[in-house]
Amino acid sequence: MTTSSRALGDLFDAFENEAFRLETLDDYSKSGNVDAYRAFRAGKPQPDDYNANWVQEVRSHTEKGKRIYRVHVLTRPLTEYLRYELGWGYRKNMSGGEEFFILDTTDSSNPLEDVPDFWFFDSKFVAVMNYDGAGKFAGSEVLSSDRVTEFIEYRDAALAHAEPFVEWWAKHGV
Repeated sequence: MTTSSRALGDLFDAFENEAFRLETLDDYSKSGNVDAYRAFRAGKPQPDDYNANWVQEVRSHTEKGKRIYRVHVLTRPLTEYLRYELGWGYRKNMSGGEEFFILDTTDSSNPLEDVPDFWFFDSKFVAVMNYDGAGKFAGSEVLSSDRVTEFIEYRDAALAHAEPFVEWWAKHGV
């Protein structure tokens, strides 16, 4: 069943323990904060209020003991967009308590080949994130509960092969 972003938002608002995100694309530049990406590309400094609404949203959950975390599957060298997302986005979002992990497949095979981007809430609800070829968000699809086990396996494989972002960034960040 395909749903709107609002349905995804409802899932995000209602989760009780954890929200996990798998990111698999090298470019989401047509989604989210396009103006901030332009500023990054122009060499401007990150605004103090960058991502403030998301950081506040994350903090509202993490202060209640909920976990929000994600794994990004990527290869080096980083695309310009990934330098922006990791350098500006991840580092800022950590201030709200979001956790990040990197599954770097530069020197190894991708254990999640052909797995789509998704959000996974409380190991119960899966929302697959759909993007067009240019990285523009094209909607989400909430999957039936009979697919939950499959996505538990994807999440667990991602975490088993990933390393904490801070450690990865210290070695490979730009």
